[in-house]
Amino acid sequence: MASKVSLQMQFLTSQNKKIHITVQNPKQPIDSAAVNSAMDAIVAKNIFSYPQGSIVSKIGAVEVQTDSSTIV
Repeated sequence: MASKVSLQMQFLTSQNKKIHITVQNPKQPIDSAAVNSAMDAIVAKNIFSYPQGSIVSKIGAVEVQTDSSTIV
């Protein structure tokens, strides 16, 4: 069984839409203060553009763990 970890950062856009940015295999353990700081920088610098509008605020972040098993 293989396990994968990703960090999903969730934001709100200028069109009031939710978007997320996923980081695969983040450095462990995940430092909540560093994630919070990175999210603040993403909002402040407006470095990403989406059809749903520009990022205007952060919602939160979650660590996502997935397991997979080869069947055949």
